Amino acid sequence: MSNSDSVTRVALKKITPDVSGAMGSLHAAAVSAARDAKVEPEILELIRIRASQINGCAFCLDMHTKDARAQGETEQRIYALNAWEETPFFTARERAALALTEAVTLVHDGHVPDSVYAAAAEVFDEEQIAALIWAATVINAYNRIAIATRMVPGAYQPAQK
Repeated sequence: MSNSDSVTRVALKKITPDVSGAMGSLHAAAVSAARDAKVEPEILELIRIRASQINGCAFCLDMHTKDARAQGETEQRIYALNAWEETPFFTARERAALALTEAVTLVHDGHVPDSVYAAAAEVFDEEQIAALIWAATVINAYNRIAIATRMVPGAYQPAQK
């Protein structure tokens, strides 16, 4: 996708602030559910990056790779994420979360196979699986918003701790 389109896109936050706010609340609730379920924050960033890679969302890739690095994620793992199955860099939990994320993101292609769900259930409890599904769902929605409105990557900076 090119950012040089001549068509001006809608500013969703300005035009539909209530819906935008609801999306922010959904994101906050999903993050809270993951925290309560003790899903590692690193896994959430991997989910966000991987879904954004699949969807081709430059804005979200820029944001979440910066957030991941700010949390201590290595360049090696970020660069290898699109080939995670071929590397030794990811734990069993991360692999299960990534497989589940890919299945949710590509739901049209296999409808989250039982084998993917079962592999996740081997390393995550039900509360954690629910949190992973919500995290994947939220980033997929944000990817669609950023792509549809042609949000421009580059300016985002992670919050300072």
